[in-house]
Amino acid sequence: MQELLPNVPEWHRAVVAAAAGAGLRWGECLGLRWDDIELPDDDQAATLTVRRVVIEVNGHPADKPYPKTAQSRRAVPVPSFLRAELQRHHGLTNAGNTDRVFTNQAGDPMLRSNFRRQVWRPSLVRAGLLGSVTEMGPHRFRAAWHDREGVEWSAEFTTHRDAVAHVAVKAAGGLRFHDLRHGYATWLVSSGVPVNVVQAVMGHEQASTTLNRYTHTPADFHRLIRDAFAAPADELLTKNDDSRSGGAASDEGGVP
Repeated sequence: MQELLPNVPEWHRAVVAAAAGAGLRWGECLGLRWDDIELPDDDQAATLTVRRVVIEVNGHPADKPYPKTAQSRRAVPVPSFLRAELQRHHGLTNAGNTDRVFTNQAGDPMLRSNFRRQVWRPSLVRAGLLGSVTEMGPHRFRAAWHDREGVEWSAEFTTHRDAVAHVAVKAAGGLRFHDLRHGYATWLVSSGVPVNVVQAVMGHEQASTTLNRYTHTPADFHRLIRDAFAAPADELLTKNDDSRSGGAASDEGGVP
């Protein structure tokens, strides 16, 4: 996020932070109202509540008065970086125009396709996360990108903006907005947050969904297992009092 957020246009920075810092889906971000957000003086008490979503029907956004499932209706703690972005964003919005938190600059719900084309992918390019744009000299910018077959292409432009726009259209792949939600969950699991807690803040109906998508990689498991045995071997192998007195049988049916 340190690379991406500064390269997102100011008006849209908070919606990216909400996906990365609260694990919200696109429609959940757009469904937020300012009265769903609590930002008290105590930084540890800041929360947002998912109560509704915005869906797109034939290219038109529409409010849906309830989220994806019953579990999707949830309160989510707000980390400090998201709190700061929400406070800054509140200062940019016209509360008299709409109570929606995230809109286009006309105050209307954003279309996902427009956001992806006009905001998201150019932001990835500027952040160095999709293709590259290099300044070659006065009014000379080299754009480079890979196509779907992995072939590298390049072209020169007279403005940085045109070079960025070209890469955003031509480059294959790239981070998706929904990947921010995946990154949020993976970070929580990797940091040791219990799976049932991750399930709750993600709004998953089944804990198995959380386990299947966001559990550690085998390499992580190996490290965790080794760390579990980090205590000195003499402590791990010390017999308990019962075994010293011969009172308790071992798990192997009494075999020493």
